[in-house]
Amino acid sequence: MKLDILAIGAHPDDVELSCSGTLILHKKKGYATGILDLTEGELGSRGTKESRQEESARANYILNLDMRMNLGYRDGFFTHDEAHILPIISVLRRFQPDIVLATAPYDRHPDHGRSSALIKDACFLSGLVKIKTTHEGQDQEPWRPKRLFNYIQDQDIEPDFIIDISEVMEEKMASILAYNTQFNSEPNDGIGPATYISSKSFMARQRCRNSLLGKRIGTDYGEGFLSINSNLGLSDFSSIILPAVV
Repeated sequence: MKLDILAIGAHPDDVELSCSGTLILHKKKGYATGILDLTEGELGSRGTKESRQEESARANYILNLDMRMNLGYRDGFFTHDEAHILPIISVLRRFQPDIVLATAPYDRHPDHGRSSALIKDACFLSGLVKIKTTHEGQDQEPWRPKRLFNYIQDQDIEPDFIIDISEVMEEKMASILAYNTQFNSEPNDGIGPATYISSKSFMARQRCRNSLLGKRIGTDYGEGFLSINSNLGLSDFSSIILPAVV
């Protein structure tokens, strides 16, 4: 299977929080989409590795993904080295995504920035013919994604561009809330201690952020991205619909 868009997260729910609207939108347009999670989120204060797997499966159904994989890296302690870059290269070569959406280059959680660097190096090295990887005993051909973009996570980072997700915002919120041990939970619910992300105010801020990003492009909701490797360009203005002047 060849993917059009592959989003990579450090933990299950990273992609849902940050760019699931973009995945849903493009899936509805007929593009093949997938998610690669690097860890199982086992260090989360609430829930368990097993509950995160169940929640991820529920989110997959909402997102209507063509694939989702988890590399099982050690949550909080994976490193930037060959042993952790090569499995990502193997996934890139197997599914040949044209666009990769990566974690934020820096963020509140140290796994996010560290995984961003891993993904960036893997996307480049995946195109080198002298790096050998296999899948099911077969040598893989080199593949380098056409574009690598970073999504925005907890810290506010100025986006290089914003995608209008207004028509799929409620589906995005549903995919986040599939992780019921993590988000929008009641105090003393027996799942685990109250955390920064478990409060209802955290979820309200997620909607508010997407609303503010949408406002900047004249829509109801948006998701922001960074284009670190290269600038975006247009051949002409034919694909741009400017909002009416009132």
